[in-house]
Amino acid sequence: MTLYKDKYRIESTRLKDWDYSRSGYYFVTICTQDKKCFFGDVIDEKVRLSAIGEIVADEWQKTVQIRKNVSLDTWIIMPNHLHGIVIINNNEPHGNTQKGESYDNKFGPQANNLSSIIRGFKSATTKRIHSVRYDFSWQSRFYDHIIRNEKSLMKIREYIINNPLKWELDKNNPANLFM
Repeated sequence: MTLYKDKYRIESTRLKDWDYSRSGYYFVTICTQDKKCFFGDVIDEKVRLSAIGEIVADEWQKTVQIRKNVSLDTWIIMPNHLHGIVIINNNEPHGNTQKGESYDNKFGPQANNLSSIIRGFKSATTKRIHSVRYDFSWQSRFYDHIIRNEKSLMKIREYIINNPLKWELDKNNPANLFM
């Protein structure tokens, strides 16, 4: 941890100098605040979504309607987190800008990068969930992994699909937090 304005701050987990608006496959995990199980239960190794879980599923699927440059690959909603593969399509890395273009930051416009996609998703789900009078919040950050080859993609897809089968051992399962 480093100090910023005399306060400790958590270092970014993002890959240094990587343009997260670049075309590619990104594995993300997004957790609820304090890993509270808002989204349903795993019963007989199958996820049973709650009403809040259904909202999350609906908003996740809307991502491709809202952002034409985004596709979704394999994904699953677990009781307190979501795993998914986000595909960003047809974006030129911002280092390859046309002459005369300039941006306020070294990564260019932020409208189509991975963080803005997740931020928009979290915002939309939170608004809908609050509108039905639930006290809900997401963890402030999310985990991401840049998928660089077919072998890694296949392993991550398998991990996502098999996640409910391993819920009893999952580190995100509240029953395992103090083990």
